[in-house]
This record gives sequence, C-alpha cells and structure tokens, in this order.
Amino acid sequence: MLRWSASNKYWHLPDTEANRLHFKLPLAHTLVPNAQGMASIETFKRYLLSKRYSPNTINTYSDALKSFLTFCNTKAIKDISNEDVISYNNDYILKNNFSSSYQNQIVNSIKLFFKIVKETAIEIDKIHRPKREKVLPNVLSKEEIKAILEAPKNLKHKAMLSMIYSCGLRRSELLNLKPNDIDSKRNVVIIRQSKGKKDRITPLSPKILELLRNYYKEYSPKTYLFEGQKKNTQYSARSLEEILKKSIKLVTINKPVTLHWLRHSYATHLLESGTDLRCIQELLGHNSSKTTEIYTHVSTKNIQQIKSPFDDL
Repeated sequence: MLRWSASNKYWHLPDTEANRLHFKLPLAHTLVPNAQGMASIETFKRYLLSKRYSPNTINTYSDALKSFLTFCNTKAIKDISNEDVISYNNDYILKNNFSSSYQNQIVNSIKLFFKIVKETAIEIDKIHRPKREKVLPNVLSKEEIKAILEAPKNLKHKAMLSMIYSCGLRRSELLNLKPNDIDSKRNVVIIRQSKGKKDRITPLSPKILELLRNYYKEYSPKTYLFEGQKKNTQYSARSLEEILKKSIKLVTINKPVTLHWLRHSYATHLLESGTDLRCIQELLGHNSSKTTEIYTHVSTKNIQQIKSPFDDL
C-alpha cells in the first residue's frame, strides 16, 4: 500500500519482491550488508539507545545506515571512504530519484555512526549534505479546516482532529497525551518529551475544553487521553490517519491533506491573526526560528493588501 510520510516528505511502499520487480530494483535477498556491517548496525542501535534517542529515530537511523552499508557490502568498515559516500549518493540516491530529505537522513546516520568507529578512512567533516529544496508548507483555509473538523460524527474522532489543529500538535504528540496533560485550571495543554526530548505547553481554548469534557464524559479514558478499542492502549496512528481521510472525502476537498497540514495551518493562521513569530516558535516546539519563519512565506495577510499593477491598466 502506497503511504505518505509527513515527517520525511516522501511516498513509500512496502519492500516486497513484487514491488522491486515492478520498479526494476534488485531483489531483496541480494541487498544485505556483510556480516561485519550487520554487527555494526546492532552496535549502532545500542549506542543510540544509550544516548536515549527515541525508538522512531533509532529505527530511522538504523535503516539509513543499513542502506549505506548494503551499498558498501564488499568492503570492511575500516576501508569505507568519503568516495564511497559520494558513489552511494550518485549511484543509489540520485539514480533512484530519492528526495534530498532522505539523502540528508542518510548523511545524519553516516556521520553519527562513524563518530563511534575507532578505525576508519572516513573524514566526517568532509561528508557533504544535499542542497535542500525550498518547499512551502501546505496550508488550508479556515473554512476548509472548519469543514474537516465538523465532518466526523464520532465524538472521539472530532476531538482528536480538533486537538491537532487547536494546539498545533504533531501526530505522535496527540497520541502520547495523558488525561492529566490537560490543565483546565491554567487553560494549557502540557506536551511532554516531544521531538528533541522537550516539554512545552500550548494554550487550551474554551471551545476545545468544552469538546474534551463532553468526550471525557462519554469515553472516560484512563491511561491515554485518546485510547484504542481496548482500554489503556494508545490509539493507532494508522486509524487516526483514516479518520482524516474519511473527513476529507465527506467534505470533498481534492487535496492530499495529511495530519501535518493541520499543524501547518494552525501556525499560519496564528501568524495571520498577528501572533508574534517567536511565540509561534515556542508553541510549535521548534529549535530554530528559521524553521518557523517558513510560515511567513505562505501567510496571505500582507500579500492580499498588495495591489497588482494589472488593475491600473
């Protein structure tokens, strides 16, 4: 099944023999690192675990390293050089039209891995990164957002989508929320240990608080704010994506909307309503202001005030 990765910004398919044959890629059984490479990947995983990287990051970096070491499976680790990295980029990444985001992910993994390798020919500082594409975030209008949030008839589904937009949450942040993270006395939502192992708070609007109270009365969640069919179990990320897909179909929005679009829309709508950019950075949990500044390029507040010279013709 073809799926879109909002965090990595690319489509991906299951690594099956049928898909490899369809896209004329080498069969999976021919694509494995050598024995030393496999052992090194396990060592790398243990290192990342000891550094308290998240499970998702550990899997992502390990898979990226596996891809690179598979490409270099005829060499011992100590003999892999910067030339091999360049060859990998040219003969695998570029040849298969993989995104610069994926290439950058590989670079992160390689740099981190070779920092812990005692004997290596790699010069870490000379591993270059790809030039990033300047892609604008996808933003929905307030009317489109309202239609999507009102589409679900199920109270839990409505509350989940509304929370993502009203607080600018990432998918994982929503799913990790606990009932005690909703502080109704201070009117804030506490987001614990999100990306970068950081805690932060976001405002809790009276409107979303009323929705959450109605939801709580009906579902009485215990461990997680939004639980699956079984009590005390976290709601499925895939099920949450399906809720959004169904909502989009109901309101006939012909755009490839993802959950992350709701977060982008939240930030852009805040900016358009006059919220300070530094404040938006804190609300979103961005490390760098440069990440937040991208929303200035999609805000229409100032653009709409510009009069086209065409009107004077």
